[in-house]
Amino acid sequence: MALPARAQKLDVPAVDYGYPREFTIGGITVSGCVTRDPNAVKLFSGLKVGDKITVPGERIGQAIRAIWDQKLFTDVRIEEAELRGNTIFLHIIVQENPQLASYGFAGTVSRSEGDKLREKIGLQRGQQVNEAVKANAVRTVSRYFVEKGFLKATARTVENRDTSLENSVRLQILADKGPRVKIKDVRFHGNENLSDTRLRRTLKKTKRKRWYNIFGSSKFQRSEYTADKNRLIDLYNEKGYRNAVITKDTLYFASPRRIALDITVDEGNRFYFRDISFTGNTKYSNDTLVGLLGIRRGDVYNKKKLDSRLYMNPSGVDISSLYMDQGYLSFNPEPIERVEGDSIDLEIRIREGKQYRVRDVTVVGNTKTFDHVIRRELRTRPGDLFDRSEVIRSQQQLISLGFFDPAEVNVTPKPDPRTGKVDLEYVVAEKPSDRLELSGGYGGGRVLVSLGLSFTNFSVRKMFTRNAWAPLPAGDGQTLSLRAQTNGSYYQSYSASFIEPWLGGRKPNALSLGGYYTRQTNGVSADNPQFQELGIWGGSVGLGKRMRWPDDYFFLNLTGSFQRYTLQNWNSLFAFTDGSSDVYALQLRLTRRSIAEPFWITQGSETAVSVKATPPFSVFNPDVHYTELPASERYALAEFHKWKFTSQWFTKLTRNKSRHDLVLMGRVGYGFIGRYNQRKGDSPFERFYLGGSGLTGFQLDGREIIALRGYDDLSLSPNFGSFFVNKYTAELRFPVSLNPQATIFALGFAEAANAWTSIEQYDPFKVYRSAGIGLRLFLPMFGPMGLDYGWRFDDVPGKPNMAKSQFHFTIGIDLGEL
Repeated sequence: MALPARAQKLDVPAVDYGYPREFTIGGITVSGCVTRDPNAVKLFSGLKVGDKITVPGERIGQAIRAIWDQKLFTDVRIEEAELRGNTIFLHIIVQENPQLASYGFAGTVSRSEGDKLREKIGLQRGQQVNEAVKANAVRTVSRYFVEKGFLKATARTVENRDTSLENSVRLQILADKGPRVKIKDVRFHGNENLSDTRLRRTLKKTKRKRWYNIFGSSKFQRSEYTADKNRLIDLYNEKGYRNAVITKDTLYFASPRRIALDITVDEGNRFYFRDISFTGNTKYSNDTLVGLLGIRRGDVYNKKKLDSRLYMNPSGVDISSLYMDQGYLSFNPEPIERVEGDSIDLEIRIREGKQYRVRDVTVVGNTKTFDHVIRRELRTRPGDLFDRSEVIRSQQQLISLGFFDPAEVNVTPKPDPRTGKVDLEYVVAEKPSDRLELSGGYGGGRVLVSLGLSFTNFSVRKMFTRNAWAPLPAGDGQTLSLRAQTNGSYYQSYSASFIEPWLGGRKPNALSLGGYYTRQTNGVSADNPQFQELGIWGGSVGLGKRMRWPDDYFFLNLTGSFQRYTLQNWNSLFAFTDGSSDVYALQLRLTRRSIAEPFWITQGSETAVSVKATPPFSVFNPDVHYTELPASERYALAEFHKWKFTSQWFTKLTRNKSRHDLVLMGRVGYGFIGRYNQRKGDSPFERFYLGGSGLTGFQLDGREIIALRGYDDLSLSPNFGSFFVNKYTAELRFPVSLNPQATIFALGFAEAANAWTSIEQYDPFKVYRSAGIGLRLFLPMFGPMGLDYGWRFDDVPGKPNMAKSQFHFTIGIDLGEL
């Protein structure tokens, strides 16, 4: 910045400027300081009493520039105060920059935009206001609106004196956004081998305005445009055009609110791979590496494929993973391309490096969860060879616990090349995992309210430690759930369950305990002859084991349960009105689960086969004529066997650095309930009910409610339930918010299902179909919530008044297992 002209001259009348003269500084005074310390100004100048200076000379100019460079003053002068022989007394005169008292926005800036701009500008009360500060504010505001698509945005500043602070100003930033500019067209020139349509499809954020582009934005963002141009080159590189470049791109206004983009490309020649060789490899043979590379002589040159087969392919099928899974942490492949004509000879120079072993494993960031809960999930142990796949699997295991923010779970390898050892530091960040679940439902003509407490990181062993109650003992990874449901005097239900995922603490063998009691009446007093009551109580004990074969994604669970139904003058649902029935059942479930995320799931699958069966009591009593017994005696010991198969899988359709990926979810489910003895008949319990949201009012008789959105609740099964069920679901999901405190994703769905009462009716292709859209929200304290709007495609016999479309709302309850 140029110095003011009046600040560059020392006023010394006794000095002849044609004859420089040396003086000794006898004293220095400063004036003009309002908020600055005069001694600081002297220090800035570099002049001290006793220094010898030449007048005129360089020293005075250097002092003025040194003070000016502090950017604290609008004017700087140095004058002679007094001259005594060869002693000169100097007077430094400064004029301070004003201080900022406050600042605001005017023009077309909204309040929310102003709040965001304040964060970007970062001005603070009391700081100096100079030209650089004002220029930065103007530049920040203009850049902000240009990035939002307002390409004609302008800004300027206005200063007004303020009396609240000495030498202070109020700064007003006047902004004119102008019209939001859209992209009218994107034109390509020089492309002969790739069509305009193909190139436009590659541009992810630079879209031209078209009527069919409903969800895509056509606003121009320079940073996204730059990224899209890189995507064009990547596309050409994938198609073999190794030397493709964008030679020119032009932006111009086609109208006041529309711009056009002209992009000129030089495609160059198409290249092909010829000879492929590896050097420096000792661990694996050339044939092994060439086979894993998957590139053959004559293949079209593809830079993306080459890179993915060399470095960190998300699927794990790459040469780097092959080596890193065997401890070669410092492994590095260097591809060398030699071009001859349209052929490329590829030499991949391998630097294998040392095999590293794990020396120490540490965990940081766990403020609530105990170390042993985390360490038992880790698959990397001190002394093991470093294994990239096991590190990734360990991260997935930590995420699947549900205690930590998935975006913050990370691992930092710290290799020591001198010793060939590596320290692994796992980084986690706790998130709220306990839930206060408020559920609502409608059934039996009444509203049902549920209140549930779920403590997913509970600690039994700390229950008798006084300081651990904050508010509850936690950190051991156990789950304690308490739930109560009621709609007043008609229905009450209470349940409690406990899960220990590592029984004994050494192996992933789970123990689960549960108990419940349910009571329903017709609402009249107990001494009334019309009084009706149904009571159900029961409990269960389960053991689970993580398998090692076929792989350790398999889980085997065995659960024993008991239920007692007690009926008093109960004349609905069941085949008898008074008496009791006991259900002794054993359930075996085999699951393969490779899903890590608890709510927003992007990849992996879960497949389960289960059978739940009671003992075949009737087989042991072949002489009993069950058809001649009263129903209360016939069903005193219930009998059935229930088989289910479910499978769901998740596939990422896009891969964005922001983790906002489009995900496809597919799910199929089959169920069957059978009997042992035709003479005894079907059990009055354990039936399938299909239709609606799956949000049930009363779950009395072990019924399994299966959702089919777009149809009325329970409308696709008879009143007594169904014995066969099939369901097929596909959902396209996209995250709206990945904040752990409020995770939200939108979805579009299509599903089909049906339920049957006999094998003769069963037809897996004769189904009721529906489609629609929905939204899912997860709050740590309240669990999952959902809202769907479904359209049904088929009419239901006997239900002529069913709406063609309807909303389905759920709180804290999933949409059925199938």
